[in-house]
Amino acid sequence: MSRNAPDFAGEQADLVAMLDGVLSDVDSARDDERPAEVAALRSQLAGLGVWTLGVAERLGGGGADVALAATVFARLGRAHAALGWAAVQAHAAAELLGEHPEVRERVHAGDVAVAVTENGRVDAAGETPHVIVLSDDGAVLYSPESLSYRPLRRTGLDGALTRFAEPAGEGVALSGDVAAARVRLRLGAAAVAAGIADAAAEAALDYSAGRTQFGGALTALPTVRESLFASASTAAGLLRQLQQDAPATPWQAAAVLDTACESAIDAAARALQSHGGYGYLTEYPVERLLRDAVSLRAACDVAAARRSGALDLASSAKGSA
Repeated sequence: MSRNAPDFAGEQADLVAMLDGVLSDVDSARDDERPAEVAALRSQLAGLGVWTLGVAERLGGGGADVALAATVFARLGRAHAALGWAAVQAHAAAELLGEHPEVRERVHAGDVAVAVTENGRVDAAGETPHVIVLSDDGAVLYSPESLSYRPLRRTGLDGALTRFAEPAGEGVALSGDVAAARVRLRLGAAAVAAGIADAAAEAALDYSAGRTQFGGALTALPTVRESLFASASTAAGLLRQLQQDAPATPWQAAAVLDTACESAIDAAARALQSHGGYGYLTEYPVERLLRDAVSLRAACDVAAARRSGALDLASSAKGSA
């Protein structure tokens, strides 16, 4: 469990314990070099019923509410952010694939990776994923056979197997709700970011409590305690926000995503500072958390979400053109 998370009970507590058990021995470092292991993890999570837990039962998912699904994304974000973001995309894809049950069932089973994107970048935890491209005109599904892929370099998200996917054939138009898909993606990515912030705050506190300097633990220093409290406050605030089931508009989801990603980067940077600084700390897991936070912000294109959210907000004003 986490000091920063709410006190889970019942179904949530059982789910968190199960996920933590599955992920306890997972090391995401260098997972891009082990795509078969990433696929096996994806299938394992699907077999446990959590890969698309938040998709409606009528669409083949687990039917969990927003808060329970967000708990899954956040716990994945703590240990394997690439899988967390891939699970978010699997949820959005399953909800868009209402008229294509054969593909949707394979997504639920974890048999195939799927990316949902607006700019061609795909971080799907699979080498040759199906890709759903969103635009203001709707959504289009491309099978692996109708795409060409090339690897993309990035800072973190080991295991995302990041690619740029370019259509080389015809896609299939989908009739799903693009606005709802954007909300799902933004809130889901925010939950993954909250998990990263949570893990970073925990790592900083544990390290500082165990590190002795000037005759005592680092936590004896007021400035250190203030920094640790700031990181823990960030994580606790984000994690509690995830427990709200109220529907969000696209611009609200963009605002939540923006705040969560920036907060995760700040928390991870503070955690790295608590370990001594930058540049020589690759042996500490917290260094990976900072890279994951930066790459998640790029993967879910926070800048574009912010611009889109600003336009949606302005358009909602009374008397707008």
